[in-house]
Amino acid sequence: MTTLLAAPAEPLTDAGDAQLIVAALLGIAAVVLLIAWGKVHPFLSLILGAAVLGVVAGVAPDKIVTSFSGGVGSTVGGVGLLIALGAMIGGLLAESGGADGIVERVVGRVSGTALPWAMAGVAALIGLPLFFEVGVVLLVPIVLLVSLRTDVPLMKIGIPALAGLSVLHGLVPPHPGPLVAIDALGANLGQTLALGLLVAIPTVIVAGPIFGNFIARYVPATAPEALLPTRRPVALAGGRGPAATGRGPLDADGDLVTEDDLANPGAGRPGEPIDEAATERVRARRAPALWAAVITVLLPVVLMLLRAIGELTLDKGTAGRKALDIVGTPIVALLAGVIFAMIFLGYRTGFSRAQVSGFLGGSLPPIAGILLIVAAGGGFKQVLVDAGVGNLVADAAEGANLSPLLLGWLVAVGIRVATGSATVATITAAGIVAPLAETLQGPEVALLALAIGCGSLFFSHVNDAGFWLVKEYFGLTVGQTIKSWSVMETIISVVGFLGVLLLDLLL
Repeated sequence: MTTLLAAPAEPLTDAGDAQLIVAALLGIAAVVLLIAWGKVHPFLSLILGAAVLGVVAGVAPDKIVTSFSGGVGSTVGGVGLLIALGAMIGGLLAESGGADGIVERVVGRVSGTALPWAMAGVAALIGLPLFFEVGVVLLVPIVLLVSLRTDVPLMKIGIPALAGLSVLHGLVPPHPGPLVAIDALGANLGQTLALGLLVAIPTVIVAGPIFGNFIARYVPATAPEALLPTRRPVALAGGRGPAATGRGPLDADGDLVTEDDLANPGAGRPGEPIDEAATERVRARRAPALWAAVITVLLPVVLMLLRAIGELTLDKGTAGRKALDIVGTPIVALLAGVIFAMIFLGYRTGFSRAQVSGFLGGSLPPIAGILLIVAAGGGFKQVLVDAGVGNLVADAAEGANLSPLLLGWLVAVGIRVATGSATVATITAAGIVAPLAETLQGPEVALLALAIGCGSLFFSHVNDAGFWLVKEYFGLTVGQTIKSWSVMETIISVVGFLGVLLLDLLL
């Protein structure tokens, strides 16, 4: 992905440096205040913030609209399709029970002392294609049940699961944040993916099992009874059924198949005749094979990594290089994952074509808000660039001899703490430091994208929806959530950034 929008040859305004600085600060402040104080949706906040920035910078209104629209179009074209395809893979994994199968198989085969490590690994694996919120919904019921059955403290296995999901969400494509940074900076997606995984592994270890073991002594959380399932999804023929997460194989009416259904398999709603055909269809379904779920998760990643390896080892123009360039293109790699999931998580497990289509369609509405925020963020970023703010920051950083990696991380940290949105932090920081990317080479651009991603995860608190999601699912007080979740996010940000700096020294 190299859709970096360079600043125009001449900025859209002849404003001086002081005016541009004021414009940038007021534009960002408008976004922050509208989101944090005004409770305005980030989509509208970014549009209004771009307008404030452009007007204060002296840009003509029609040029503000043109610049913003161009940024929206470029961002959606470069990122929107990838987010949609990633959501489809996640939807099929969730609805088929494939994600649950991965969790149950791994967790069911490890001892108590290894559970935190297993949970971190499982969360990182299913976190590759799943959005953070979806991963939490899938994993938390398993975490609660495992904690009850093994007497392992809830935080000891809950924090590793959250760390695995959060790190992958913030650092590794095809998640929206990393994709936005890659698109804005013109970074190589394959390189960013490979380096992101290198940074993610030690970060998950430190923020997950190690920190979880420590904080479990000070946050004695217990599983909320209201969130524990009362009806367990059935174990279907050919494998174990999905865990009790509210997702899994569905009956003819689209309802979750449970043990009660098979105990009285032909019964419909009161007064309805027994549907023998529907009963047979339900019994014929089976949980997806573990290998199918794992391949679904890893196939796009492997294809994109192979392309990155090919760029380093194969000459241009060779047949192998051309083939890898095609199959490793992000859209093609993710599309391959969707098709594989349709076949092996859908049709081969007994779902009809209509049901598989419904799963795919149902995965798209939840990401509409994300796509709109990302698109508006792309427009905001482009107004920053076209007004000349990016070049101003680049010149100032060069004069101050400030590392682009540190600048990107600090800007993302500030926006993250102020707005609570990792996506807004990533978009804004990437737009500000985008001109610096033109002075970097190869892996350095990918590392800049990762530095911004690390900064966007810093200290989640009460203005972040994820904060409240974790608080309610784990039955914590606000203070306990800050001690556990907020500190964990800060550890991820700092340790991840240190990993980025280490790679910068080695590469």
